[in-house]
Amino acid sequence: MIRVTTFKDRRVAVFGLGASGLATVRALEAGGADVAAWDDSEAGRKAAAEAGATLVDLAAADWSDFAALVLAPGVPLTHPEPHWTVDKANAAGVEVIGDIELFFREREASCPGAPVIAITGTNGKSTTTALIAHILAELGADVQMGGNIGRAVLTLESPDGNRVHVLELSSFQIDLAPGAAPTVAVLLNITPDHIDRHGTVEHYAAVKRRLVDKAEGTAVIGIDDEASAAIAEDLAQRVGRPAVRRISVRQPVADGIYSLDGTLHERAHGHEHGPPLSLDGIATLRGRHNWQNAAAAVAAVTALPGGDSHRVGLAAALHTFPGLQHRLEVVRRLGAIEFINDSKATNADSTEKALASFPGGIYWILGGKPKAGGITTLTPYFPRIAKAYLIGEATEEFAVTLGDAVPFERCGTLDVAVRRAAADAVAAKGANRTVLLSPACASFDQFRNFEVRGDAFKTLVAALAAEGGGK
Repeated sequence: MIRVTTFKDRRVAVFGLGASGLATVRALEAGGADVAAWDDSEAGRKAAAEAGATLVDLAAADWSDFAALVLAPGVPLTHPEPHWTVDKANAAGVEVIGDIELFFREREASCPGAPVIAITGTNGKSTTTALIAHILAELGADVQMGGNIGRAVLTLESPDGNRVHVLELSSFQIDLAPGAAPTVAVLLNITPDHIDRHGTVEHYAAVKRRLVDKAEGTAVIGIDDEASAAIAEDLAQRVGRPAVRRISVRQPVADGIYSLDGTLHERAHGHEHGPPLSLDGIATLRGRHNWQNAAAAVAAVTALPGGDSHRVGLAAALHTFPGLQHRLEVVRRLGAIEFINDSKATNADSTEKALASFPGGIYWILGGKPKAGGITTLTPYFPRIAKAYLIGEATEEFAVTLGDAVPFERCGTLDVAVRRAAADAVAAKGANRTVLLSPACASFDQFRNFEVRGDAFKTLVAALAAEGGGK
């Protein structure tokens, strides 16, 4: 745990007592702060009290006593309207920050310049963060990974000159961290998202930009969307800017890393720098979207101080990346058939990346609680699909979209879909046979969340393996 000493002997309000909120309470108290903790949820307050937190009803508190309000990232800061605690803090002139800000202040106070890589973007944050941490660990570094992935940031080990923190940051977290200044900042991409929280796409993009604006050393920026490309260009022209390394899977770059065919090419000042790195055969990094993630990871790792020494062993580290659960996760191969768990694909945009990752022979399991727009945007990929297996509430809507273009079955439930897809894939023979769970839907009609849905898929595939299926 990181002891937050920057509020020693001062009174701090903490609102939102989930995992990161409770970690914040403990970290502040360990550093000598007087903490007043509260949550709108009775269950949250009960859990916090059982964990030893001092509960104070912030609605009735004297806000002139507080040095800061530390807000959980999921609590509205500005849109659709500020949370009532934010209104009270603003009225009293109390700063509103989050646990990421506490981390960076403690780093500045205890070990300035300790290496930190922070990653943001609309898509690919988690995979890129996990890949960076994996590469560094494989190269022998002391790595701590957290933030919006895995562990809350204040539960990690403290900043140290020989320890690298690798942090995934959401726009919500960046919004509450005005002092976040990582050694290397990564901005993968920007597409419209969380407009209910940020009000406009422009504000959302501006929040994301803050991270690369304050990079101490290098800003790694994807340039395959207009908003991110504009940020990279503007930052490159700024006096006193961090170094800018561009990444692309659409075009060559003069300074940075690009991939047009699954091989990473690094350039510096327009010239090749180091040998190309092939991603061919790395199942956990298949698909153009993962080429971008890999390019960003390599760019970030080699941008650290002493980065040239990190180039040795990069290829081996990439090839041993285990991937993340529920994101194009290779469950197993039964005979010639590969079973892929992409349960995290809860909308058509995510499923598009999965369908684009396989040339054909896809036995596609999809459906659940549908989202606006359905799967109409996926029609260009229909020729790759051998057959579709529909489950959940979206069945009839998706059946209409598939029409005569794709053979399909109404399966109702995941267990039926897995068995029928496996049987059809076995009967088909030939190469390039993939049973793919990529639902393009939320899970809530039949499963508590996408993790439970993905775990159910893996259990069903394991049962098939035990029965000798896929041979």
